Amino acid sequence: MNSFGRLFRLHIFGESHGPCVGITVDGCPAGLPLTAEDFVTDIERRKGGIQKGTTPRKEDDIPIFQSGWFNGYTTGAPLTIIFENKNTRSEDYTRQRDVPRPGHADWVAGEKFGGFEDYRGGGHFSGRLTVCLVGAGVVAKKLLQQYAVAAGTALQLQATILEIGGEKDTEAGLQKAIQAKDSIGGIVECRVQGLPVGLGEHFFDSVESVLAHAVFAIPAIKGIEFGAGFAAAQMLGSEHNDALLDKNGHTNTNHAGGILGGLTTGGELVFRVVVKPTSSTPKEQLTWSRDTDSIVPFSVKGRHDLCIALRVPVVLEAVTALVIADLMMIDRRIPSIIKQ
Repeated sequence: MNSFGRLFRLHIFGESHGPCVGITVDGCPAGLPLTAEDFVTDIERRKGGIQKGTTPRKEDDIPIFQSGWFNGYTTGAPLTIIFENKNTRSEDYTRQRDVPRPGHADWVAGEKFGGFEDYRGGGHFSGRLTVCLVGAGVVAKKLLQQYAVAAGTALQLQATILEIGGEKDTEAGLQKAIQAKDSIGGIVECRVQGLPVGLGEHFFDSVESVLAHAVFAIPAIKGIEFGAGFAAAQMLGSEHNDALLDKNGHTNTNHAGGILGGLTTGGELVFRVVVKPTSSTPKEQLTWSRDTDSIVPFSVKGRHDLCIALRVPVVLEAVTALVIADLMMIDRRIPSIIKQ
């Protein structure tokens, strides 16, 4: 439901227009140095209104530590962090009770929760909650830095936009949506270097399985592929195989995306995700009205992203870091106490 992870376990809470959103990280080792300043870079990357094509809604998103933190260090108790919601305009969503937005969770949420759900801004289904994922990702990234220092390796994790609306040029892709007065999707790729050999477990906790599970918690993600991905369906086995060059597992190709048998190979982990177009679009559509039980014209007003994919890279990095940190704890590569 709202929890994820085995040893590095997360619980997410809050709603888009409620007083706050937040996350509790259970299993975070004691002694990890952590300040509000550590969150600034990634939180700023996620914010709307900074780059063209994102929502003008802006929140301060200063992390407020509620538990598991004392004198600048994690204590080993559950780490709870909240982010206040101050810049809300709930009146923009009053019509959703009558006309659920096409492509959004409005209708299914109402059916599941009998109309008791907080529909403002999408409630608990809103992309607003990705700030919680980013916040938890900051903690996970710091843990991975600690691992890298101890292991004497350079662990690098980065997600980048590959295309918007089928265009490699982001501006050209956005222009398609602007001209159509509509929203648009994109593809984001994530790469991780410096991983050890053997992270992951058989079958249900394979690296692909756990990553895919976490990735689909990001609103608007509709697909994922590892390494060569769907292109592998058109390759011969001898083409797709990454032949070993030495006893350390080096290969000339990486069609497997750094994963074999569900375990990391020590090579670069590579995967890509599909981000759908924002469902809240100003373009007029015909859809069902609850009050009149008829099809009516409808368009979405208010503050929304033209292209959600623009804000996905830092969120994708965050969930990837969360998964890797959890797998490393399962593999006992991250200690329960960080000694300075």
